[in-house]
Amino acid sequence: MIRLTELRLPLEHSDAGLRAAVVARLGIDAAALLGFTVFRRGYDARKKAAIVLVYTIDCEVADEAAVLARHGGDPHVRPAPDTTYRLIAHAPADFAASGRPRPVVIGFGPCGIFAALVLAQMGFRPLVLERGRAVRERTRDTWGLWRRGVLDPESNVQFGEGGAGTFSDGKLWSQISDPRHLTRKVIDEFVRAGAPEEIRFVAKPHIGTFRLVGVVERMRHEIERLGGEIRFGARVVDLRIEDGAVRGVVVGDEREEIDAEHVVIAPGHSARDTFAMLQGRGVHLEAKPFSIGLRIEHPQSLIDRARFGPSAGHPLLGAADYRLVHHAKNGRAVYSFCMCPGGTVVAATSELERVVTNGMSQYSRNERNANAGIVVAIAPADYALATSKGKAGGDTVGALDGIVFQRFWESRAFELGGGGYRAPGQLVGDFLRGQATTAFGTVLPSYQPGVHGVDLGAADRAALPDYAIEAIREALPAFERQIPGFAMADAVLTGVETRTSAPLRVTRDKGRQGVNVRGLYPAGEGAGYAGGIMSAAVDGIETAEAVAMAMLGGAVSRT
Repeated sequence: MIRLTELRLPLEHSDAGLRAAVVARLGIDAAALLGFTVFRRGYDARKKAAIVLVYTIDCEVADEAAVLARHGGDPHVRPAPDTTYRLIAHAPADFAASGRPRPVVIGFGPCGIFAALVLAQMGFRPLVLERGRAVRERTRDTWGLWRRGVLDPESNVQFGEGGAGTFSDGKLWSQISDPRHLTRKVIDEFVRAGAPEEIRFVAKPHIGTFRLVGVVERMRHEIERLGGEIRFGARVVDLRIEDGAVRGVVVGDEREEIDAEHVVIAPGHSARDTFAMLQGRGVHLEAKPFSIGLRIEHPQSLIDRARFGPSAGHPLLGAADYRLVHHAKNGRAVYSFCMCPGGTVVAATSELERVVTNGMSQYSRNERNANAGIVVAIAPADYALATSKGKAGGDTVGALDGIVFQRFWESRAFELGGGGYRAPGQLVGDFLRGQATTAFGTVLPSYQPGVHGVDLGAADRAALPDYAIEAIREALPAFERQIPGFAMADAVLTGVETRTSAPLRVTRDKGRQGVNVRGLYPAGEGAGYAGGIMSAAVDGIETAEAVAMAMLGGAVSRT
């Protein structure tokens, strides 16, 4: 198989035109091309009047060696890599009857799902403990907050089957290093569970919330079919640690004890009580940077025109996205985060009387507004100052101080929104002028249960720290120079975005075990090792492999 990269064709071309282009690029007779598949299809929109599609094609040809020899110096004609995932191990045939504790996976978001799936595929019959509910019940609970302002702290955007990624855009791309092609394993499993086939080849694949619900559910059934068990409403409240090693987990207020010697802990970035429990048990944690900011909404048509010009609305291009970065004069980096084309801003809190925003899109991405987080990078030294002990240049930052910082601004947002989980919001024009918004204009806020107009940067009751307000005010006009209309007066800002990533890391060694607790495997976004569905899923796969190797004493049978 030959991989042909950087094959560029006009936006309007036929299937026959693609085949002809492959034949011409390889310099072979048409009959010598035995077959081909599209590995990736992206686009180059730098010239809006002449957008081109950019293909990576895997080709089967009659005389592969001759073709490769003829193109020996061409970096765009190479042997296709083997992207097949192979399980690194299998459980012993008598594992189920051996009486050995099965591996435990705490959390059933993207990381936990793939850790459990790979462990199940290797025959280790994992037990999954998820504090939230099954995805369809969870969906009803989440809509309860959005429609009625009623929050269930154990079943919401953050907690439940599928994790926070279920109520998002369902983005399936990442910039992680992937020499083993594990992202392909993730994509293949999603397609097997009912995701659209096109996520195999589009450059920026996504699934969308409604489709993710069914996909996640089918993946759960596959884990169960392979001998795994998933328990919902099973909040882990304690670990049993003896002589520096995990010996069990404690579940629920009834404190049910489950023996366990290999525990994957993938709780998501909002499991604040879990982090406190880990610290109380002496598990090593460390503070880490994250970002905070606001959600911005524009008409999706504005973004489409700015990115695609006269080709806006073309079905192969879909709804346009963007990625923006600005380095402010005060030293802060401001950037767009979790951009959701044709989507909505959603209530994403997991705690009572706090407001958190996030973005969500359906597969169709056909809602009126585009939205993205406009967030400011912060360091532990910043949020230490929000704690009772913090002093400039003084006390050491505690691992949980970032949570204190997040809670402060989430509580402030609840107050500014006027209660009922309404969010504080402001027109961009008013934000730049420093005046409160009293009515919204052509861009209507999509956040539910509702948005209350305020001055997000008010000197006495700002929605964010002063340095963040200052940096965002500087960044918006800079982004306008890249996307005309970005700083339009009627664009809407909604606060606050605080859950961009975990504010701490559960430290692990090269074998993926906790640095001071054997048998504990911190993984995924909540443990500080991922940032999105794809990277969390890959981390789950690699963590499952580490567990399997440890359970087999390092003896691995390649298949």
